[in-house]
Amino acid sequence: MTDVLGVCTAWADGVCVVAPSSGGPPVTIRIADIVSGKPVPPRPSPRLRVTPREAQVRAFALFPDLVVTPVPGPSGWLLRSSATATARRANSVLAFPTTSSESEALGRDSYDVATVTEVEASYRAIGKPAVAAVLAESEERTFLASLGWVPESSDADTQFQLASVATARRALRGGDTDRVVVTSEDGVASASVPGAQGFAAYADDWVGFRGIEVAPEHRRQGLARTVMAALLEWGAERGATTAYLQVLGHNAPALALYDGMGFTTHHTYAYLTPGA
Repeated sequence: MTDVLGVCTAWADGVCVVAPSSGGPPVTIRIADIVSGKPVPPRPSPRLRVTPREAQVRAFALFPDLVVTPVPGPSGWLLRSSATATARRANSVLAFPTTSSESEALGRDSYDVATVTEVEASYRAIGKPAVAAVLAESEERTFLASLGWVPESSDADTQFQLASVATARRALRGGDTDRVVVTSEDGVASASVPGAQGFAAYADDWVGFRGIEVAPEHRRQGLARTVMAALLEWGAERGATTAYLQVLGHNAPALALYDGMGFTTHHTYAYLTPGA
């Protein structure tokens, strides 16, 4: 017995022809010799195989002054705080599972009421509200909700999206980036044109984006695409192959823009805070 994994390119005249996924010449098999076969879905891109936690940790690069401290104990939760950034992802505990898949959460043995008390005390000590980032469907979210934690705002859950830098650049080809002013410091780039701006950070062959904003009176002029094109170029020049960003699930215009650039949702998460 033997097997082959690939794409069936022909099924006629008593034979099946398979193009091996590993490369090499086509394999011809007599249909009478086939014992079994089954459809196999394509493997996801390597960039989609990183865990949500790993993706979030990579995004720490967007905030150069970010202070990250593990919560004492086995939870693996990470306390985040920034002296300059007001974004929730820079001032919340990353309460994500540390396992290789969302469905293999460590379970309640890794965190308890003491863990949550530590989180609340840590943020109280620096004069900030306790906020937790949790996967949209997770044991952590259920556990915190059982303790009375509630959504931090009325915002929809946040989508963490990924794309190939090459694909995104092709989608934005032809944009007028010559008028974009790009400066960088501490690994973070700022791009601006009259009426629009945005920021990017590069680390470990990933480039991330935040704060892509267009003034109301300048919208529908393609300025967001122009800024993104300039920042993508900046990241590509440094060797980035994967692009990431985070967008609220109710931001339809932004989601449409990023979908057209090849971004897909890697994971979705929410922010919780202690209830009254």
